[in-house]
Amino acid sequence: MVKLFFVRSAHIIPGMEHGIANLLGALSLAVMDRIEQGAREVVGRGGETPAALIVIGYGQGMTNDKLRRILGLSHSGTVRLVDRLVSDRLVERRAGKDGREVALHLTASGAASRNELLASRISAVTSLLDVLSVAERKQLATLIRELLARQDTSEMDRFTICRMCDDRVCTNCPLPTNKGQHAR
Repeated sequence: MVKLFFVRSAHIIPGMEHGIANLLGALSLAVMDRIEQGAREVVGRGGETPAALIVIGYGQGMTNDKLRRILGLSHSGTVRLVDRLVSDRLVERRAGKDGREVALHLTASGAASRNELLASRISAVTSLLDVLSVAERKQLATLIRELLARQDTSEMDRFTICRMCDDRVCTNCPLPTNKGQHAR
């Protein structure tokens, strides 16, 4: 999984500047804490509930199994999560492609909550950027895109990393999906 890849690889990268890694880790936690707080305010739940709503909203009839793999949950944990979302009237189950699968779809209320979650996420992260000048923001955007573009990711890794992304904003994801195919 992606989380293990990063942890396992971090200590073997030659010339890794521990100070930068430490700072980036602190910034990552600050960003995630703000996102989590905003998500709790929107849907009243934390954990993987917000990510599930966002991922299911990507469309194409998300299945329990694909959702489980993206969120890194057990089968039973995913079933319980989906049961809660259905009980909260945010998600509904429909017949899948082949009749054996069950496809997950957002209800109107679920779609509205998803939109609020995405707006809350952008707001939480944008508030951290307010201290930077326009030029500094552009420089940071370039560095982040470049860092993401150099990751060794599979399609599933990309879904996992982008599980909270606003697909209306990020129309050209920099993450490659050809694991092991690009130069370092």
